[in-house]
Amino acid sequence: MSGNEGEIAVPGKPRPAWRTIMLVVMAVLGALVLVALTFALGEANRQRDRALRLQSHSYEVMILARTFSSTIAHSEASLGRYVISADKQLGRLYSDEWQTAGQQIERLEQVTRDNMAQHTLVDRLRRAYTRRGDELADTALSTNYGKNDMALKRYYASRRATSLTQINDLLDEIVEHERALLDQRTSSAMKSADSSNRSAAVLAMFGMLIVIGAIVLGWLTVKALGERAAARAEADQERERSDELQLAVEQATRELGKQESKLRQIQKMEAVGQLTGGIAHDFNNMLAVVVGGLELAKRSLGKDIDATPRHIDNAMEGANRAAALTRQLLAFSREETLKMEPISAGELITGMSDLLDRTLGDAITLEARDRGRAWLTCADRHQLENVVLNLAVNARDAMEGRGHITIVTAGVQLAEDAVGRCAAGQYVTIAVTDTGHGMTPEVMERVFEPFFTTKPIGQGTGLGLSQIFAFVRQAHGEIALQSKPGRGTTVTLYLPRLIADAPAKSAKSAKSAPLPEPPPSATLDILVVEDDPRVLTATVGALEDLGHRPVPCSDPRAAPAMLAAAGSVDLIMSDVLMPGKTGPELIAELTAEYPHIAVLFVTGYAGEAGGEAEFGGHNVLRKPFTIAGLERAIAAAMAAERPDPHSAPQSIAAE
Repeated sequence: MSGNEGEIAVPGKPRPAWRTIMLVVMAVLGALVLVALTFALGEANRQRDRALRLQSHSYEVMILARTFSSTIAHSEASLGRYVISADKQLGRLYSDEWQTAGQQIERLEQVTRDNMAQHTLVDRLRRAYTRRGDELADTALSTNYGKNDMALKRYYASRRATSLTQINDLLDEIVEHERALLDQRTSSAMKSADSSNRSAAVLAMFGMLIVIGAIVLGWLTVKALGERAAARAEADQERERSDELQLAVEQATRELGKQESKLRQIQKMEAVGQLTGGIAHDFNNMLAVVVGGLELAKRSLGKDIDATPRHIDNAMEGANRAAALTRQLLAFSREETLKMEPISAGELITGMSDLLDRTLGDAITLEARDRGRAWLTCADRHQLENVVLNLAVNARDAMEGRGHITIVTAGVQLAEDAVGRCAAGQYVTIAVTDTGHGMTPEVMERVFEPFFTTKPIGQGTGLGLSQIFAFVRQAHGEIALQSKPGRGTTVTLYLPRLIADAPAKSAKSAKSAPLPEPPPSATLDILVVEDDPRVLTATVGALEDLGHRPVPCSDPRAAPAMLAAAGSVDLIMSDVLMPGKTGPELIAELTAEYPHIAVLFVTGYAGEAGGEAEFGGHNVLRKPFTIAGLERAIAAAMAAERPDPHSAPQSIAAE
C-alpha cells in the first residue's frame, strides 16, 4: 500500500479541493464584511463631522448675539458719558460702537440664513435696533447742540424705552432658539452615531464568526505544517491588528484634541465677556458715587455750604474704591509688587472691624474670635486685608444680606499633605464662617476658577475667590473649604507661621499711626510732562496749591525745547506712557545734558513702561494720588541722590 492510498483511507479527512473552495468563500465573505464595516465607520465619522459643524455654527450664532448685546451696552454707556461731559470724542466713540453693532447684525443675518425662524428673529432685531438708534440719535443731537438738560431727559427716558427691552428679549430668544437647535442636532447626531455603532458591532460579530471559521479551516489546512508555523502566523496577524488599532487611536486622539481646543476658545470668550461685564458693573457703581457726590457738592455751594465737605468726602471714597479695584486687578495679573511684613492675624481682624461693619451692613452680625496664640505670619498687609474683605463680602452675598459671620484666627500644627499639598509645620489660620445657603459639590469644584461666579452677569467679576487662592499659594499656604447646601460655608486660610524675634506691629496701631509730615520745601520750578490735558491741569493746580511754579508740557517731544527756554528747572515730573515718546525715554535723553535735575515719574502701575525702557532708579508716584502724597513724593525726589541708570526704581504708593 502506498502512502497516498493510506491518506485516502483515513475517514473524515477533507479533500484539498473542498478546503480551497471554503477558503475562497470565507475570503469573499470577509471582504464583504470589511467593506460593510468600513462603510459603517465612514458613515459614523460623517455624522460626527456634521454634528461638529452644526455645533460650531450654533456657537457662532450665540457668541454673535452676546457680542451684539455687549456692543449695544458699551455704545449706550459711551452716549451717557457724552451727554454728561459733552466730549466730542465720546460722541464719536458712541457712533463707532453703534455702527459696529450694525455690522454685527449683518453678520448675524448671514449666519442665520439657513434657518427661517432665526432669520425672522434677526430681521425683527434689526428693526428694533433701527428704532433704538433713532431714539439715541435724538439724545446725541441734543447734546451736540448744547441742550444738555434735554439730552439727559431723553437719555434717561430711552433707558425705559420698549425698543431696548425688545432688543434684549429678541437676543434671548435667538440664543434660546439656537440652543434648542443645538440640542436637537446633537440628539439627532447621537442617534445616528448609535445606529452606525450598532451596525458596526453586528458586522464585527459576523466578521468574528468568519474569522473563527477561517481559523478552524486554516488549522485543518496547515496542521501538517506544524504548530510552530501556525503560532508564528497568528502572532503576525495580531501584531498587524494592534498596529492598526494604535494608529486609529492616535488619529481619534488628535481629532479630540482639535475639538477640545475649539471648545476652550469658546469658553475663553465667555469668560472675557463675563469679566468685562463685572468690571463695568463695579466701576459704574463707583463712578456713580463720584459723579453724584460732585454734583451734590456743586449744588450745595449756593444752598447748604456745610454739606459740601460731606459730599466731597463721599466722592473721594468712591474714587478710592475704584483705585482699590485697580490694585486688585494688578495683583491678580502679578503686576503689583507685594510688600511682605510680619502680621498678627488677630490684630489684623481687629483693625478691620470698622471697615467690615461698614461694608457688610447692619443686617449682618459679625463676630471675631482670636485664638492665634500670638503667632505671626509673613504677608502683604494690603492683600491679606483684601482677602478677608472678599471672604466677608462673599459670605454676606451667600446669606442674601442677613445673617451671622464668624471670623476665627488661630494656630495649628499640620502634618505633610494634611490640607491640600501643604508642607509639615505650624500655620496661622483665618476661618470665615457664614450661615448662608451653602454650596453644592459641583460649585465647590469650580469655586476657585478665574472668572467663575454664581452671581448674575454684570454683578461681579468672578475674580474674588481666584485671587484668594492665588494669594494663599503665593504665600506657600493652603486653603480649605467646607460647605453643604442649607448649612453654610467655612473657608479656612492656612498661612505659614513666621518665627521672628521682634513682635509684629499690630494692624490697629499701624493704621492709626499718623503719616510723617514732609519737611517744608522751598518753592520749586517744576516741568510737568503729561499728555492727558485733564490730568495735566489737575497736576498743575495741585503744584500751584503747594506753592511751586509748574511749567506744563503736553507733548514729550516739546519737553527739551521748553526745558531750555525755562532756564532754571529743579524737578521734572513725567508720565510714563505717552504718544511719540515714553517718559523713561525722555528722561534718558535729557539726563546727559541736565544731570543735576531731579526726576519723578507718575504712572498708573509700574508695568506699563514695558520691558525695554527702564526707570533708571528714579522715584515713582502711583496714580491716583492725593496732594499730600504728591508733596511727599516731591520731597523724596529732591532728597534722593542722582540715581544709577541701571538700578531698580523706588516706588511711592499713592495715598
